[in-house]
Parts: sequence; C-alpha cells; structure tokens
Amino acid sequence: MSLKQMLKRLSIFIFVFVLFCVTNIQNPAMAITPQSLYDKAWRLIYTKYVDDTQNQQNWERWRHKYDNVIKDEEDAYVAIGTMVDSLGDVYTKFLTPKEYKEESESIEGSLKGIGVQIGVRDGKLLIIAPLEDTPGEKAGLLSEDEILEINGESTKGITVEAAADKIRGPEGTSVKLLIKRKGVPNKYYTIQRANIELKSVSTKAPKIGKVDDNLGYIRLSSFISRNAASEFQNALNQLKDKDGIIIDLRSNPGGLLTNAIYIADMLLSNKTIVSTVDRDGYKETQNSLSQVSTNQPIVVLINGGSASASEILSGALKDNKRAVIVGKKSFGKGLVQEINKLPDGSALHITIQKYLTPNGTDIHKKGITPDYVVDIKEADIKANKDPQLAKACEILQQQVGKATTAKAD
Repeated sequence: MSLKQMLKRLSIFIFVFVLFCVTNIQNPAMAITPQSLYDKAWRLIYTKYVDDTQNQQNWERWRHKYDNVIKDEEDAYVAIGTMVDSLGDVYTKFLTPKEYKEESESIEGSLKGIGVQIGVRDGKLLIIAPLEDTPGEKAGLLSEDEILEINGESTKGITVEAAADKIRGPEGTSVKLLIKRKGVPNKYYTIQRANIELKSVSTKAPKIGKVDDNLGYIRLSSFISRNAASEFQNALNQLKDKDGIIIDLRSNPGGLLTNAIYIADMLLSNKTIVSTVDRDGYKETQNSLSQVSTNQPIVVLINGGSASASEILSGALKDNKRAVIVGKKSFGKGLVQEINKLPDGSALHITIQKYLTPNGTDIHKKGITPDYVVDIKEADIKANKDPQLAKACEILQQQVGKATTAKAD
C-alpha cells in the first residue's frame, strides 16, 4: 500500500479499537473534584453506551446517588466502578490511573508480567491467550485454562483488573498460579515475570507441527501494538515467492480495530471488511481499496482464544471467500469499545458499537465457525503434531495444484 493510500485510509477510518479504542484527552489543567470526576463518568456512559437504556435501568438514579458520600478520589473510583458494574458488561470498565498507564504501555509495545491475556466468562477467570515467546507461553499455559488461585488466593469473584494487578509485578519476581484444564488434574505453575516486548508478527516455523517448504507461515499473535500492520506487511513481502500463506490467529485476543482493517485491506480488493452499528442504529461500513499486497491463496487458523480483531479479520476473509478458515470456533466478541481518558489520569472503556461481518453477521457470544472444524488435543501436542496446521497445508496444496492445472490448460 502506498503512503498516499495509507494517508487516505487514515482520513476515513474511525479510530476506534476492539480492545483499545480512541482516547478522548481532557485538559490536565482543568480543575477536577472527586464528585465532578464521578459526574463526568456518569455523563460519558449516559451519552455513549451502545444500549441507550443502560441495560434496562433508569440511569438517572446513579447521577446523585453518592453526592454525600464521595469525599476523595478513592471514593470516586469505588462509586464509578459500582455504577459501571450495574451495566452487566464485562467490556465496559473503569481503569484507575495506574491501570490506564499499564494499558497504554501495552499499546506502545511493552509491559511487565508473564504475557497472558485474561478475561472473565461465566464467573471464571480464564486465560484467553498466552502471548508468543513470553514466560506464560514457555511455562505451558494454554487458551481456555482457568486460573483458580493467584499466589494462594482464590480467584472466585475476582475482576479482570484485580487479577491482572496480582499477576503483574517487577521483572524477575514470580507469581504462582493454580490452573484448571479440562481433562487433566489441577496444576500449580510458578512463573517468573519479565519485561514483555509485544512483537505481533512472526514468520518463524511453528514450534509444533510442520509447514511445507513451498508455503508461507505468518503467526499474528496480537493486534494490540501500533506496529502490527506494518509488521504484517513486512511478513507478506518476505513470503511473496511462496505458493500459499497460512495466517495463524489461534489464541490471538485482539487489539486495535484499525490494525484488523489495515491487514484485511492488504488481502482484499474492493470488498467490505466490517460494519459498525451504534446505539442510534447508524451503520458505517469499511471497504478495502482496489490494490492488494498479495493474491496468494490463504488459510486462516483460529480457536477459542481468537477474539475481537482476530474475528474481524477472519470474518472478512471468510465472508469474501478470500480464505479458508480451519480450527475451532472463535471466542465471540463482537463489540467495540472506546477509551475515554478522565481528567485525573483514570479512564473508562465504554462499549459504543457492535460490529458485523461483511455478510451482516453478528458474532457476539457466537463466534466464527471454521469451514473445517479440526481439534487439537493434548496428545497431539505431546507427539509434536498439529492437526489444524496439517489440514491448512493440505488445503493449500490442493488449491496450488488446481491453480497449476488451470495455468497448464
């Protein structure tokens, strides 16, 4: 994609994220009191939340609920958190200044911890995905693992923020997790924390399984870093002589919506990538440009840890019949959040839109079903086998064979 096209794309895209979205920066010099901070949060949700009924409740009841209670910032934080929790939306959340700082660092490409994306589903603290080449992945943590304890403390009823705060810590220190995994006994993992450099793209051979020599392999582990799209473009350039490409989105928890759109744009010509719908029913559709970076046949690998931006990319490629999808059903996160920075340095994630795949499908809580459903079991991993990767190679070789026959004819 040329610089001119990139600038054009920047001018028309809505800069919102699936996990991390546009930040509304307030004037730091603005006078702020704990009560006005609470009121600011109330107004933002009132005007922006995707459900204008705020989950079938009278939002006015929260406005003055704590007028005689909030005395300092800590009081305001508790009050805002309680108010936000009433929405029953795990993706709309309040971040303290410390939590927002840590989140910003991850967007910029680094953080300190063990390198796992976590979430709460049905009251369970789950690992959505371990990031590639991090202490969490090297220790053997897997997508869908349930964290029962952190340093001996039960995770029952814990929030994602509280869990993340317990798992993170100074580089070189350790955290002990009790992990529940389907089909095996519960197990303790003691993992040393490190400075995690968030590299999004790798073309290295996978650790398990084998890719045929004439095929290219791109592991896209996260859409969080601002550099993900440019790294992906570099990978395509590196693999331009291959007969086909495998894009591995397994256990990719998502990230920036713009990264998903940029990458889809490299692979699609004059096609719909994604549509977003706001609380008023306003629909905005993002389409690809006419120029593509490659016409190589593509297979995309997904699993239960493939979420948000991963689902946007795989959904766009599937619906436009640009790629064959292999693996297990994806996570099912079809909502878009916006990050609103508050005057004191705290922030609010607010769900402002839902998104639809090009065919108009709402995948929230449903996920994307692969064209070929293929499982990978613990026994496969121990035997250094990857049935999903093997199926991807098989499909691409069949497509390459058909293309060769067509050329001969």
